[in-house]
Amino acid sequence: MVSSATANAKPSFSPIDTADLSPFYAQWYEMMLLLRKFEDKAAQLYGQQKIRGFCHLYTGQEACIAGVVTALRQGDKYITAYRDHAHPIALGSSPNHVMAELYGKATGVSKGYGGSMHMFDKHCHFLGGHGIVGGHVPLGVGIAFAEQYKKTDNLCITFMGDGALRQGAVHEAFNLAMLYKLPIIFVIENNGYAMGTSVERSSNVTELYRLGSSYAMDAERLDGLCVEAVHRAVQRAAVKARSGVPTLLELVTYRYRGHSMSDPAAYRTKEEVETYKGQDPILKLKALMLEKQVADEAALEAIDKKVKDQIAQAVAFAEASAFPDPATVYDYVYKQIDYPFLQY
Repeated sequence: MVSSATANAKPSFSPIDTADLSPFYAQWYEMMLLLRKFEDKAAQLYGQQKIRGFCHLYTGQEACIAGVVTALRQGDKYITAYRDHAHPIALGSSPNHVMAELYGKATGVSKGYGGSMHMFDKHCHFLGGHGIVGGHVPLGVGIAFAEQYKKTDNLCITFMGDGALRQGAVHEAFNLAMLYKLPIIFVIENNGYAMGTSVERSSNVTELYRLGSSYAMDAERLDGLCVEAVHRAVQRAAVKARSGVPTLLELVTYRYRGHSMSDPAAYRTKEEVETYKGQDPILKLKALMLEKQVADEAALEAIDKKVKDQIAQAVAFAEASAFPDPATVYDYVYKQIDYPFLQY
């Protein structure tokens, strides 16, 4: 919960309970490694101009989505901003189809029309990456309202970056979520920089979870580089959300690459990046698995090989897929097939 400490106090995180989560370790390790290798390959392919347009990578933030997915249940809805490759993969979308979407191919999760920033996969309840900063947060509130109205007992988890907190629509969304007691969890993936602007340069409140207190919203700040901490916090928040108590979670994380592939990240030092790489969530989990004897080196190497094979298959699938037929350019604009205001 929000405490009375000053906004500029030394960062602190919510306490972690002691329930054994080791049964999740192998699942988390494979998931996070797949996300990391997928993004590394996407960066390489972007450099080869196989992937065009904007491309925002999730490298370093894998513990955020991995911990969330294992804490929620089938039927819960997910929505996020444009750093969105990892979310559908973690939810079960095929890496083949996500890679094909990056290529703009017809076999992509959005049939090649969304690209890097606008992926959707209704089969795993992923309701999109969205390109307008903060603009999707009211949509998350609308999704939660629909779940409440239909009495599904499902929730909507709505991800945003730290930069979104400066958008007025986000605060309107917070207010409505509390007013209507909606089944929603708001997640700030705070990687420290809104594009190239640090939190300290853009906000008087640097511990962003404290903004929840303006709406009497339950809020926690936790280590987003620790997959266990994320899982536990989301479990707690889910229980509250299903009973009509929204929560704001600030996951303090870090991205190793620039804001997008066109960003040289000159606003931060190499030393800062290396410091965070020393807290790499995948390496920390790997060390924990070996320490607790959840897996040995041979088992981890087998997972590594499996992931490499998946990435190679995804690239081959994307390369072999066809581009969308130009004649279908208007087919997915409106659900109504004969929409009268769409001029061909």
